[in-house]
Amino acid sequence: MLKIRNIEVMFHRSLLILHGISLEVAQEQVVALLGANGAGKSTLLKAIGGMLPVEDGEVSSGRILIYEDRIDKWTTEKIARLGVSLVMEGHPILEHLTVEENLMIGAYNRKDTANVKNALEIVYGYFPVLKRLQKGTSGYLSGGEQQMLVVGRSLMAQPVLMLLDEPSLGLSPLLVKEIFSVIEDIHREQKIAFLVVEQNAKAALGIADHGYVMENGRIVLDEPAEVLKENEDIKEFYLGLSISGERKSFREVKHYKRRKRWL
Repeated sequence: MLKIRNIEVMFHRSLLILHGISLEVAQEQVVALLGANGAGKSTLLKAIGGMLPVEDGEVSSGRILIYEDRIDKWTTEKIARLGVSLVMEGHPILEHLTVEENLMIGAYNRKDTANVKNALEIVYGYFPVLKRLQKGTSGYLSGGEQQMLVVGRSLMAQPVLMLLDEPSLGLSPLLVKEIFSVIEDIHREQKIAFLVVEQNAKAALGIADHGYVMENGRIVLDEPAEVLKENEDIKEFYLGLSISGERKSFREVKHYKRRKRWL
């Protein structure tokens, strides 16, 4: 479905951020993209979603394909019509609108208007709290409720591929577990593919089929999720465990040694 072939991303025609990134998401697959802040994960999602021009960025080389259509020069709206839905980090919503009005905006591109009401009920089925708050002003929602709202709004577009940027950001462990459980349900029942950008490796790899790790604008690891879960580097950096299984502080890890081994 999604094929990224050796892309580079440049900002202001001078600042190279992504270096030769290649990545794939197959039909109905969940792929996790892990990495620390500043690794380039969000930039990659913006490249897929056609949002780079807003920040004076571009895919300067390589190709991004959806179903063999090359999309790296397409507009955001045209990409969305293919069924690609991007949920940005920080759960951005239209705060002055009601919950239901926010959700309905997600369906603006749909031609099957007769099925929109059914889609709304599907979203409410996954997130019952949104149904209870449907007439409430979105700006008064909690962080967890806002995250549910942006995922639900994305689902209203009837996507074939959802790009999720840090869905666990700022949420309590209990809410993170709930959000990822719903994402897993949506994937299984709606047959939607996911590319999930996360720093919470445990949550992301718990629902993923495959995983990639990014550092400094490059892919440094690429394995099935079950293999990454057992990788000692992943345990040490992202799960906070040393080789002995003891929890370890990130500041104790000699990062450069691990990175040499990855490369």
